[in-house]
Amino acid sequence: MKLVSAKTMLETARKEGYAVGQFNINNLEWTKAILHAAQEMRSPVILGVSEGAGKYMVGYNTIVGMVEGMMETIGVSVPVALHLDHGSFDAAKACIEAGFTSVMFDGSHLSIDDNVEKTKEIVKLATAKGISVEAEVGSIGGEEDGVVGSGEVADPEECRRIAKTGISMLAAGIGNIHGTYPDNWQGLNMDVLKEIGETTDNIPLVLHGGTGIPDAMVREAIGYGVSKINVNTECQIEFTKAVRTYFEAGKDKVGKGFDPRKVLKPGYDAIIKVVKEKMTLFDSQGKA
Repeated sequence: MKLVSAKTMLETARKEGYAVGQFNINNLEWTKAILHAAQEMRSPVILGVSEGAGKYMVGYNTIVGMVEGMMETIGVSVPVALHLDHGSFDAAKACIEAGFTSVMFDGSHLSIDDNVEKTKEIVKLATAKGISVEAEVGSIGGEEDGVVGSGEVADPEECRRIAKTGISMLAAGIGNIHGTYPDNWQGLNMDVLKEIGETTDNIPLVLHGGTGIPDAMVREAIGYGVSKINVNTECQIEFTKAVRTYFEAGKDKVGKGFDPRKVLKPGYDAIIKVVKEKMTLFDSQGKA
């Protein structure tokens, strides 16, 4: 199967009451693990790429080639979208040209008027190529590849204005943050989430910072229209933990245990485990 836009998979998820996971990729191991997990779980999936990861993996064209080649060789038959995460205006345009099938233009740091106008430009470029677009209102807390947010709660009226630009999905700050959540975190603002869902004509909503949110809260958010949930930090933590354990056990000193393919295998397995658990939580398994 070819890469697809995220539009149809998310509209279906919104209608049927589940969410599709966006799992960020950082290298070949990440990509292979997520694709294998999605295929095994029969789940649609979104591969997220931050601008920093794009540079690390030698550019957006390289990423498109890797993902497409891997899907063909593995024989992936579930819907897969390749999505720019928290993209600048220029990065969104670059990914549209490179062959991504979904992009996020993050104009949350701009005034609402500028956010609307810039989003319209990206929507026009993307729609011409059948590419889905995500926009954001109310910056997400924490930091991701230099994008810093204070955890604002979005204004439902601003969300309504952005939703009318023709975007496919909307990320709205509701107290969620990137990275790990502090002990004094107050939780998601479900009242605001519900109001946003009611004022944006049932557009699929996006929950960033999916690592560490209690399962019951995740399910409640899905009930209010969250159709895409982003997970990255948890995969990074579990990958690192598994590789650390490998070294601490001295396995790198046994035989050819120093082979990078063997060193990274525990981390790869850990990512598969996290992704499958999240797909079960989001109820996307068996939906492809």
